[in-house]
Amino acid sequence: MDNKVVNKDPTTQRESFTELLGQLASNSAAVVHDEIELVIQRIREKVRALRSGVLAVAIGAVISFAAFMTLCAAMIIGLTCYMAPVIAALVTGAALALIGVVIALIGYRQLKKAIPGT
Repeated sequence: MDNKVVNKDPTTQRESFTELLGQLASNSAAVVHDEIELVIQRIREKVRALRSGVLAVAIGAVISFAAFMTLCAAMIIGLTCYMAPVIAALVTGAALALIGVVIALIGYRQLKKAIPGT
């Protein structure tokens, strides 16, 4: 009634067990390799996004710097109505230097708070 044939030969069982272990090892190696490739691909995508972001920030900074210099020139030209051009340039430079020092001191204090032990 039962048509199943049970192979009780230990050498055949050992060979099939060895084959299964070999397949498990090769499949595990393939999975690890695929995971490594996936991680590398994700890193490449993040680097591309980071590169384009850094480029956009740099271009924006250059354009903003040009705009700031234009505004400084306009301020100097506007102040020449009230004082000599040399004095207008000195006033503009001194005001910008004062603003820069205040911003640098604020940043220094924030860094000092953020870094423990200083």
